[in-house]
Amino acid sequence: MLSKPTRRTALRGAAAAAVVIGFDPVGSAWAVEGDGGPFDEVPPLEGTLLTDDASRAAAADDYGHLVHRRPSAVLRPGSVDDVVAMVRYCRRHGIEVAPRGQGHTTFGQAQVQGGLVVETTPFGEIGPVRHGRVTVGAGVRWSTLTRATLEHGLTPPVFTDYLELSVGGTLSVGGIGGQTHEHGAQVDTVTALEVVTGAGEHVRCSRDRHRELFDAVRSGLGQCAIVVGATLQLVTAPATVRHYLLPYDDLHTFLTDQRRLVADRRFAYVEGQIAADDAGAFRNYILEATAYGPPAGPEPDDESLLRGLRFEPTGMTAETLDYYAFIDRLGPVVAQLKEAGLWDDAHPWLNLLLPGDEAERLADRILAGLTPADVGPAGVVLLYPLQREELHAPLLRMPRDRVPYLLAVLRTCPPEDTATVDRLLAANRAAYEAVRDAGGKQYPVGSIPFGRDDWRDHFGPAWPFLAAARDRYDPDGILVPGQGIF
Repeated sequence: MLSKPTRRTALRGAAAAAVVIGFDPVGSAWAVEGDGGPFDEVPPLEGTLLTDDASRAAAADDYGHLVHRRPSAVLRPGSVDDVVAMVRYCRRHGIEVAPRGQGHTTFGQAQVQGGLVVETTPFGEIGPVRHGRVTVGAGVRWSTLTRATLEHGLTPPVFTDYLELSVGGTLSVGGIGGQTHEHGAQVDTVTALEVVTGAGEHVRCSRDRHRELFDAVRSGLGQCAIVVGATLQLVTAPATVRHYLLPYDDLHTFLTDQRRLVADRRFAYVEGQIAADDAGAFRNYILEATAYGPPAGPEPDDESLLRGLRFEPTGMTAETLDYYAFIDRLGPVVAQLKEAGLWDDAHPWLNLLLPGDEAERLADRILAGLTPADVGPAGVVLLYPLQREELHAPLLRMPRDRVPYLLAVLRTCPPEDTATVDRLLAANRAAYEAVRDAGGKQYPVGSIPFGRDDWRDHFGPAWPFLAAARDRYDPDGILVPGQGIF
């Protein structure tokens, strides 16, 4: 993480270069040089407090481009001490606070109307790799981290499909990917966290130290503390992988083979995609599976790896890839989307966790009502199994089933098409309710209209734990209001 500051600087609004000297509790606004009236002086900081329009506007948007809440200021910290000082200051004045990493939320989760957004990107330090572990700042992107650990022949065990996300951001949610069936979520690979609580306390927590806080932060959606650093477990990295795309023509066989693969763990990575056929129906099923080669595993053998699977041989592909090229294979796709202007579309995502014994029925129902227009030109539909026995973070809520499935409809549409946005959000809510009634959950990275009663139902037996932790570590309730939990 960042070292303690060696000097202190005044806080400035970048555009106007006006020195911010305090907060006016009467006007609920930051006071600058020349302002009269009473105000409470801001603490001296190493970093910068940004109050210019451009910084505030950027923090009022996210990857979803659906919700816009404008903060009164953005903190670009120069140290963890800055975060401590400003959280305490905001607590004193009842100013709400939200951390922001890469801004990849889709429904305003990291936004705060009239409050303070804390950028975590300055926490970009990667510590030495020792004993199969590495300590990093919360703002480090998984792509940067992996390139660093590969120099030691090691890798984080679990990745989300997109690597340009911050460590702190995904740990606050969970971090699910194709390796989750074997290693759990990214929060299950964390051995320690460095956080600033809503009370303004700088705490290091782990399974053996401040365990309650450790469990409340992992997948805790930022409700108790701001993650500023993490220690992560690493595993041996392969030099190359064998990557398979296996086509199926019916949902039942597709799901059955996926379940078989995560049960016998013959592949290190298992996911699945569903595409529309020529008639516009989502009936093209592609099982994606990857076996790691030496030194992480034996040399992959196609015959033994594919034995017993009932895919359609026509259209099957198998290729050997460099390991980093495999885990970052979405990178070139994203570059193409950005070049085509599609990256700036709205993203009303639907992310659901289906009970395994209901996965076929629920997926079939949701897919039957799906059209290419509902997904969009750059959208993707994912469906793949997890192993509940590998998922240990108490706040990463899962269906009560041994093999739950993640169903993700990663929709895109023009942000100015408000009628389509409203229709897709309503469809998300309807799909969620059908899954909830069958014992499923949402994976809370998407865009589902949710109220406080929904959150209590979502957390279920874990709700008293989260509520008690919130009272203890954020007693004035200033952290991350955009989630809408409390």
